[in-house]
Order: sequence, then structure tokens, then C-alpha cells
Amino acid sequence: MAYHKAYRGLLIMLLAFVVAVGFLQPSLGDDAQVLIKFKSFLSNAGALNNWNDSISICDWNGVRCRKGGIHLKLEKMGLSGTIDIDTLLELSNLQSVSVKDNNFEGKMPSFNRIGRLKGLYLSHNKFSGDIPDNAFEGMKYLSKVYLDENEFTGHIPSSLAELPNLLDLDLHSNRFEGNIPEFRTKNKLRLFNLSNNLLEGEIPGSANVGDPSAYEGNKGLCGKPLNNPCKKSSRKRDLLITAIVVVAVIFLASILAATFVVHRRRRRRSQMTKTTVQQVQHQNSAPLVIKKEEAPSLDLTAEFKTGENGDLNFVKRDAERFDLQDLLRASAEVLGSGSFGSTYKAIVLNGPAVVVKRFKHMNNLGKEEFSEHMRRLGSLSHPNLLPLVAFHFRKEEKLLVYEFVENGSLASHLHGRHGSGLDWPTRLKITKGVARGLAYLYREFPDQKLSHGHLKSSNVLLDQSMEPRLTEYGLVPVMNKSHAQQFMAAYKAPEVNQLDRPNQKTDVWCLGILILELLTGKFPANYLRHGKGGSSDLATWVNSVVREEWTGEVFDKDILGTRNGEGEMLKLLKIGMYCCEWDVENRWDWKETVAKIEELKEKDSEDDFSSFNNSEADFSSRPMTDEDLSFTAPN
Repeated sequence: MAYHKAYRGLLIMLLAFVVAVGFLQPSLGDDAQVLIKFKSFLSNAGALNNWNDSISICDWNGVRCRKGGIHLKLEKMGLSGTIDIDTLLELSNLQSVSVKDNNFEGKMPSFNRIGRLKGLYLSHNKFSGDIPDNAFEGMKYLSKVYLDENEFTGHIPSSLAELPNLLDLDLHSNRFEGNIPEFRTKNKLRLFNLSNNLLEGEIPGSANVGDPSAYEGNKGLCGKPLNNPCKKSSRKRDLLITAIVVVAVIFLASILAATFVVHRRRRRRSQMTKTTVQQVQHQNSAPLVIKKEEAPSLDLTAEFKTGENGDLNFVKRDAERFDLQDLLRASAEVLGSGSFGSTYKAIVLNGPAVVVKRFKHMNNLGKEEFSEHMRRLGSLSHPNLLPLVAFHFRKEEKLLVYEFVENGSLASHLHGRHGSGLDWPTRLKITKGVARGLAYLYREFPDQKLSHGHLKSSNVLLDQSMEPRLTEYGLVPVMNKSHAQQFMAAYKAPEVNQLDRPNQKTDVWCLGILILELLTGKFPANYLRHGKGGSSDLATWVNSVVREEWTGEVFDKDILGTRNGEGEMLKLLKIGMYCCEWDVENRWDWKETVAKIEELKEKDSEDDFSSFNNSEADFSSRPMTDEDLSFTAPN
């Protein structure tokens, strides 16, 4: 009897233990709810439509279950929005996160809160800004880190170099600067790439992987394995110089602080005296009128120092006139800061709202040549061009003044947080407007190899009626060649990388990328690549999808619901692919391209589009064949 009681007691204890463990260990069902919550923070998440409770999460798109752990592999899905770390922390055993080839932007999320991560893949996105030094603290299991092809700045975080189990590290094509830190991993680095950044100084022994290509594109680096020995210098002398500079800075800062305090006290006394006098003067009359403080605004006089040749030169005849000082004192706000310089919106007192672009890489022409080219640009007049209003010339930097367009850029509409919301008729209208503006430039500048040179979605502005206005056109002749090669869109065409000779068909290549961006809603990686000759990632992806998968998969979900327009959409897709032909001889010229675009309609019709084989009706149900893609270009 006692034996049975003891046996029953043991079973009860065992059952209680199992139940307790069940409560402590989240089930797959719990993880499913967490992932659905995580999806709610994402935008353009159509690729995750099968995330629901009807199937196991291990069968969900982008979810892998291996060795008791969860791996998120959300690659090439056009995703944007927020990677919510608080939600990911609720997963039972998340081991790796990959969001490669998407549209995420902003600061890098705090992945170090997920201390058990083994792999982190953020390549080919729009993440930007400095990464804090402690961004990788506590991630003792992390072995693979891919941050390449983003817009990160600042120093390489010290905590990244302290990861004990690091095996693979790829940071290429960002804007990291400063020295390479000492890496303290206990293993030999298997993959290591720091190329195409702004790093400088001697390559430390712990970061020497023996492959020079891992460091190319960093002009300031020296030492092995590069064929660029570092100059010998005395460490003690360097420390002494540093100490002297620090002491001098502290001394000067102290003097400035003391001067500021004395000046402020004197000014306060003067204001108090003045107020007392005013109160006495107004004691038996009307009360004092106190003006409300004006809203703070950017002081352009501090941002842009006037100097020689201080005039504002107007090139648009019917533009409302104001002088340079009026412009610099205007209420202003920063619209953006890019590879060419800063852009401001300025509202001149009793005058118009204008956009001021500040350029620091236009030193290859003298004043007369520069002024003549600006006057030539100012003479242009077309509904699809943003007019140049005025310019200001200084040797070190230039100001270009344009009309202000309220509705923002095409890039912001296509890749904003809440998606594009652009239907097919609107996208067709934008495409035709861009093509007409480009054709006008080529008719007006027949002598130029590149009439635009920097055609991309962020340089296409939209007015209130969604009519496109091209901007930053015609600047190649006045831009420093080295800067143009590194940052301008036309110099990323494949033939420029091979021959270093851009031509009229290079602008057509940019137009093709823009067309594919409009149709797919995907951000082209071409815009993010630093250095000339970025590969045609978007065009390659489109080509592979239409030949290997269902053709309908290529189109942005916001235009798939268009009724009776599928055939016209397919025609434009084919035009974009012919514009992105890598063989320049087979690529259309601008006349052929514009002619085909002008034939497009909002809805399908009985009229056949020359040699398109009437195969559009079932484009979403099968891959495209070589026969579908072949047709004769117009004369």
C-alpha cells in the first residue's frame, strides 16, 4: 500500500514538472502570433501573405526552422517599415535575421538586445548614420555580420571588433571612416571585406587577411597587404603634438567662454537699463507693445558665406526678383543632404518659395563658362522640366535656385512608409512626362553626350496634378569629373564601367531603370552604389523573373488591380527591358524609346503594338519567352 502511494506521488510530481516546463517554453503557436505581430510593423509585406495559423511557421515564406531555432530570411521582398526588436525578443529561439535586398532605412536597429543571434544580414538596404560603439556588445554567439551596400557613416564600432566568434564580416560600399580597429576574434576571419569606404591609417595585423581587394577603394589606408607602405613616424612625437593641440583647444575654448559670459552680462545690463527707461517714458501713455518671437528658422547666412562676386544672377526671364541677401536671410529649412551638397527650401520675405541647391564640386569651369552654361539652362522651357531660376557663383561653391514643387519626389511616393498608392494611369502619365522632358533636352542639347546625366526617381518631382518635373539636368559639363564618375546615375551604366565613355544611350539606360522602378515598386540598388559602374541589379532581377517565374510577380501590387490595362503594362515592361540592354548596340536610342512610350494607353485596345504578338492577355499566368520579348524597334 505504501509502495502504491509513493509511486502515485512520484507520478504527480513528474506531471507537475512537465506542465511547468510547458508554460516556460513557448510553443510554435506562440511564435506564430509573435511573427504576425512583427509583420504588422512592416510595409509592402505582400510576400508574407501566407503568414497565418493555418500552416506551420516553418512553412511560412522567409521562416526557416533548423536545430531547434528560428531563422528569418526575408530577402528580396521589397520590404520597408520598422524592424521591431521588442517583438523579435518574444520569439522562443531566434538565431539569425536576414533582410538583404530590401528598402529598410534609418539607423541600425538595436540587434544587440537579441544576445543569442548567430547571423545578422542587412546588406543592400538604405540604413544610414553612425553605428554606436556598443552596438554589438553582449553578442558572444554572433559569427556572421553583413552590413554592406548601405549608407553607414562614422567609425567601425569597437564592439564589432570585440566579437569573440566572428568569422564573416562584410562592410563594403558604405562610408565608414577613421582607422580599422584591432579585431580580437578567437578564430581566423573567413570572409572579410572593408572595400569602398573612407577608412585611413595603417591596417592592423589582426585585420590583415592577405587579400588587397578587401581594402581597395579606401584611399587613406596603408600597410600590408596593400602595395602602399605607411610613412614612418615617431609615436612619442605624435602623442606630444596631440597633447599640445588638446591644450591649445582647451585654452582657446576657455577664453571664448569667458568672453561670451562677459558680453552676455553687459548685454543684459544694457537691456535692463533700456527697459527701465522705456517703462518710465510710457508710464503715463499707452502700454508697451511686446512683439511675439518669430518661429526659429535656418540661418542661410551662416550656412553659406558670401564673398567675391556676390550677385544673384537670374536666368529665368519672368522670375520674381530678389537679391542674394534677401535669399540668405529668408526663412529656410533643410530638405536634404546628398553627395552633391545640401538642399534648402527658402521663403523670401514678400517673395516666392524657392529651392536652393548648394554645390561644392563644380570647380572645373571659370566664371564666364559657368555663367554661360547656366544661362543656357535658364533659357529652357518645358512643362516637364523644373526651371532654373537663378545662380550664384563662387570659386569654392555654387548656389542654384529652382522653383519649389510642393508634392515631393517620385522616390518618396514609390518608397515611402505607406507604399506608393500610384495607380497605372498615374504611373503611365509620369513615364510619358519623363520621356517628353528627356526628349526636349536632347533636342535642345544635340551637342551634349549626356543631356540629363543624373536621371533617377529622387530627381523627378511631382506637382499637384502628378505631372513630373525633371531636376538636376544638364549639370555634367560643369561637374568635376571625378565626382560625377563616383555619384551621378549615368556613370553607373555598364558601358561606362567598361569604356569610361558615357553617351546618349546612357541616359536611356537610366530611363529604363526608372521605368522598371515605376512598374515593380522596388528601389534600385544602382542608386546606392558608390563608384562608377554599379551593376544593373533591378534590370537583372526583372529579366530573371519574367523568364523563369510568373510574369505577374514582377509588378507592384498597387497596380495589379488595374482593369483592362495589363497589356499596356506589359508593353512598358518590355520597353524598360530594351532600355536596360547591356549591349549598347542593341539598346534603343531616345527617339525609339519615346516613340514607343507615346503609343501606350491607359487601357488595352484592339490596336496591336507592333510585333508584341498579342500575348499580353495571359501575362500574369506564365513566364515570358524569347518570342514575347522580341519585336522590331520603330524607325
